[in-house]
Amino acid sequence: MAPIFSPFPDKPDHNALELEILELWERQGTFEKLRELNRGGPKFSFIDGPVTANKTLAVHTAWGRTLKDVFQRYKALQGFDQRYQNGFDCQGLWIEVGVERELGLNSKREIEEFGLAEFARKCREKVIWSATELTRGSKRLGQWMDWGNDYFTFSDTNIEYIWSFLRLMFERGMLYKGHRSTEWCPRCGTSISQHELTQTGVYQVRSDPSLYVRFPLLDRPGESVVVWTTTPWTLPANVAAAVKPDVEYGLRANGEWVATARYPDESFTRTVLGSELVGLRYRGAFDELAPAAEVEHRVIPWEEVSLEEGTGIVHIAPGAGQEDFELGRIHDLPVLSPVDEAGRFYDSYGWLHGLSTSEAADQIVGRLAETGFLLEAGSYEHRYPHCWRCDTALIWRVTDDWLIAVDELRDSLLDANATVEWTPAYMGKRMDDWLRNMGDWNISRRRYYGLPLPIYECSCGQVTVVGSKAELAERAVSGFDQLEELRRPWVDDVPIRCEACGADVRRIPEVGDVWLDAGIVPFSTLGWRNDEYVPEGYATGAAKGLTTADLPDHSYWEQWFPADWVSEMREQIRLWFYSQHFMSVALTGRAPYQRVLGYEKMLDENGREMHGSWGNMIDAEDAFARMGADVMRWQYCAQPPNQNLLFGFGPAHEIKRKLLTLWNSCKFLVDYANIEGWAPTWDDLAEGPRGLDPLDRWLVARTDALVAEATAGYESWLTVNVVRAYESFVDDVSNWYIRRSRRRFWDGDETALRALWYALVQGLRAVGPLMPFLTDHLWRVLTAPCADAPESVHLAGWPDVNEPDAALLAEIGELRRVVELGRRARATAGVKLRQPLRALVVDGASSARAHADEIAEELRVDEVSFGEVEASELRVKPNLRLLGPKLGPELGVVRAALGAGDFEELADGGFRAAGHELAPDEVLVERRGKEGWAVAASDGVTVALDLELDADLLLRGRVYDLIHTVNTMRKEAGLELTDRIRLTIPEADGDLLEHSDWIARETLAVSVEAAGAEIGISKA
Repeated sequence: MAPIFSPFPDKPDHNALELEILELWERQGTFEKLRELNRGGPKFSFIDGPVTANKTLAVHTAWGRTLKDVFQRYKALQGFDQRYQNGFDCQGLWIEVGVERELGLNSKREIEEFGLAEFARKCREKVIWSATELTRGSKRLGQWMDWGNDYFTFSDTNIEYIWSFLRLMFERGMLYKGHRSTEWCPRCGTSISQHELTQTGVYQVRSDPSLYVRFPLLDRPGESVVVWTTTPWTLPANVAAAVKPDVEYGLRANGEWVATARYPDESFTRTVLGSELVGLRYRGAFDELAPAAEVEHRVIPWEEVSLEEGTGIVHIAPGAGQEDFELGRIHDLPVLSPVDEAGRFYDSYGWLHGLSTSEAADQIVGRLAETGFLLEAGSYEHRYPHCWRCDTALIWRVTDDWLIAVDELRDSLLDANATVEWTPAYMGKRMDDWLRNMGDWNISRRRYYGLPLPIYECSCGQVTVVGSKAELAERAVSGFDQLEELRRPWVDDVPIRCEACGADVRRIPEVGDVWLDAGIVPFSTLGWRNDEYVPEGYATGAAKGLTTADLPDHSYWEQWFPADWVSEMREQIRLWFYSQHFMSVALTGRAPYQRVLGYEKMLDENGREMHGSWGNMIDAEDAFARMGADVMRWQYCAQPPNQNLLFGFGPAHEIKRKLLTLWNSCKFLVDYANIEGWAPTWDDLAEGPRGLDPLDRWLVARTDALVAEATAGYESWLTVNVVRAYESFVDDVSNWYIRRSRRRFWDGDETALRALWYALVQGLRAVGPLMPFLTDHLWRVLTAPCADAPESVHLAGWPDVNEPDAALLAEIGELRRVVELGRRARATAGVKLRQPLRALVVDGASSARAHADEIAEELRVDEVSFGEVEASELRVKPNLRLLGPKLGPELGVVRAALGAGDFEELADGGFRAAGHELAPDEVLVERRGKEGWAVAASDGVTVALDLELDADLLLRGRVYDLIHTVNTMRKEAGLELTDRIRLTIPEADGDLLEHSDWIARETLAVSVEAAGAEIGISKA
């Protein structure tokens, strides 16, 4: 007769199992069936933060994708209708830099020589390749999305929505052209926005020159002011030196002025307040160069001068620093901009022309030494910003950028953020901090493959911001017919007529910040203010042929906006979370999301950053093959979101070990059900098992508790709580229910089989969103005999959340606490569990009295009694984690009283010391038993084991050892559970034959004999 259930191998091959399930989902259309099942149900709106389409799937990207998938699966099990639209970020320097490297291009000039049209096509090809790879990797991860209906941010539709937003900002007077000093990447030839500087890896520790430079005072021969800098290239742009007005400065004997607070051990010939130095003129170090020749260098006041480093006198170069530039505005200082877009000195700087800022450093130091300006040169290690795309050290340049003013919206942004539920909560506070302190949004970049800013600036002063492609067509003077897509170079060749003077005007060459592309998504993908639903209306421009995404109408947007939930890593607070928040508040006055789940960053399993050059980078494909997607997902989901994830193969091995306990529990059920010929029915799950023993009732209550805990975990957006609940549940099923019920399974008890089946199958439903492959495989095996069962665990719906029997759970919990303490006492005394003992005394745990027989069996003791434990010594210490916050400064007094033994033991297991009553869990109790006894105590419960061994106990201990050895030999010999054996034990152990019936029963032996020197088994 064929078995009821398909037999289990000893352990799962995660990779092979997952590939098989993927094929089943595809063949059976499981995801499509789920969507159809939920169509018309309550809506759960999730907006996917677009993944940059310049790479294959990485393990850190898989973390975020897993969390998104987990909660969408959970909501689907609850019957929620969802959109499942994946997003790809398709523009910007991430794409450009990768294509540059592939083409061997190293500068903007080389890109232009290559040709912008062909470069744009190469960038699009990169996006298509990456989108294909990311889709493949995400599917392998188990992520269910509406693949093929993705949004691509380089869609003309997406670009038009941004144009409309920018036009609105212009009409409100918030979009303006600013002249300012900004962070600049010389390699990429563009400015860097404030929020881009907040990304991981931007600030890196590096060593730079440390120069102390003297500037001779023109009106005081023999005197000079001394400044300090770590950027030698900025010295040719120096125009002033700043002092703190109310701070004391001293004149050294050699004529050098410095802040006395920086040199407390030096003596000075004269001291004055900084205000007395203000206005003094000095000779610059590079006045022989044309730009500095006409500058009158002078000392200026500045309240922000730092006395933490340097000399207390600050070198000011408004053309090479943000604070310097703002200070220059206040004091009407000249602005010298020494370097071009590539970070190389202009021709006007003579012998420096053509040198990069780093190449010029040595020559500048040498010239300073030759001319007597250099006082001291060394090196300085500090954190310095680098380009987040190409890793080049940034510089400062004065440039004209387009910005969106923030102050008008700041209060509204803060008010809107107050309506958002952030997990963890501190990330919401970080968003508040960012919103309070952020500067105006720099939206322009001097690059190529990005959002073309629709700004037309006429020489007459008229500025036009075009709000749509249709408006561009209407205003175009020429070139509209050749417009392949809204992108450079094609859009650059569509001039419009100036409304003020009638001249032809071309678009400014800048492209937009990539976070405009992603920030508009809650509007562009949902059809905000669109009159008519347009099939495939999002598949426009560069996105045409890559997606079937529609452009919905405004009524659709009203149904799905704002998002119920979004999730990305903490870094996105100042990036995607901010950009969409800003744009949404500007357009609608409210936040674009109601709940946010953030999480920290990923490191390797040893806590180091992952880098390819360090050999610790893990490729997702390698992780799939060696771990399996379920194990990866378990690592991600087991991580508290407020802590960094230490990801690696070591933790994966431990997870596999834990999952093997689940596998073995299911295998145990299947093996014994097949032996008995028992088959479950769907009613066993739908209505719950009936006619239960007390232990079965506990298992049902424990299962109810799991479902309740898992539901609470999902509802609070904390997968870590679901993982903890399920791991505890599996441990309880395996190490309590199955172990306590082995004899019942052996005897073919159908009630036990039914109860275990119910618990395992309900547990799979609760953890299915986290671990979709293994749970679906186990579901299909365990429910195969049930004609009415859904074919997949993901189609089974969320289990009912029943109120667990708290009293029963507490009772068994106390019983297990006694057992754990008994095991601890055995371990402390070095007595193995297979050695029976005579007696156990339990002090406390009154509800465990009814389970004395179970305690005796678990701990292999002949007698269990409840009463006072006699101890020779009692030590009590405060549980600092609990008592520290509770007692505050009183903790020291209580600790001293406990240490001196000045306390009173209370009836509930607690203690009174120094006037404070301490609960059982607020103290750590150590009891030492009297001679011949082992004692263990915790949370008000104490147990004591009688360690005295007599001949009978020793004999029975040897029998247990023999049974264990024989059953291990059975397993190693590959015998089935029902196979009978003939057993021969060593002649020297012949005294064990006194218990031959017991030995035979436990080893399925038809005969037990004593002969020879070794144990032998043979199949009967």
